[in-house]
Amino acid sequence: MEKQRIIFEDLGIIHYKNAWDYQEELVKKNLEIKTEARKALSAEPSTFSFEGSTIHHLLFCEHPSVYTLGKSGHIENVLLNESEMEEKEIEFFRTNRGGDITFHGLQQIVGYPILDLEKFFTDIGKYMRSLEEVIILTIAEYGIKGERSKGETGVWIEPGIIGKERKICAMGIRCSRWITMHGFALNVNTDLSYFNNIIPCGIVNKQVTSIEKELGFKIDFSEVKEKVRKNFELVFKAEIIEN
Repeated sequence: MEKQRIIFEDLGIIHYKNAWDYQEELVKKNLEIKTEARKALSAEPSTFSFEGSTIHHLLFCEHPSVYTLGKSGHIENVLLNESEMEEKEIEFFRTNRGGDITFHGLQQIVGYPILDLEKFFTDIGKYMRSLEEVIILTIAEYGIKGERSKGETGVWIEPGIIGKERKICAMGIRCSRWITMHGFALNVNTDLSYFNNIIPCGIVNKQVTSIEKELGFKIDFSEVKEKVRKNFELVFKAEIIEN
């Protein structure tokens, strides 16, 4: 079976809303392509071709300080009021992804895969586990053992040891007609103090960590991005190409 091709873009430092709008634009284009393809298939099934079929994307970026709340999230997990966030120059958005509250900031790899899962597998659980596997493989290259925590998405360190559980990568997605958006946020050299102002992912009594915190020194950010990209290609058995 031919590998799926994924177009890669590194958006650099970009405001959350601008990246969200761009994702919505890419998703909309893919949904329109799906609609037209299905019309063509039903009209003339014998002559239908997949020319102009959906396009996979993988976006990397960093966001200036922002808190985002998932559609099923609880506002009480935000421990700052609006004026306090303004004072600290932190943006806030209610989003249409799954999950609760999280923080995005500089030196955090935010990954937004816009994939047509009908070309991979139509299983959201498998998709989430695959995203986790990308991160688990990446941090393993730095000697960090990432694991899954039962009933909680994302990648954790020592999830089974009470009092030591700490999340290194948060995840939250949206899927519309098997087109994905939103994704993951891996803490590399992230300023973790921002997490003190929220109950991350709505989970109490558990910590947040980063590659820097685990190793005790700053890591080459570009190097980590390359490793995530390589492992994404590996896990999804795809070919990632530059835009």
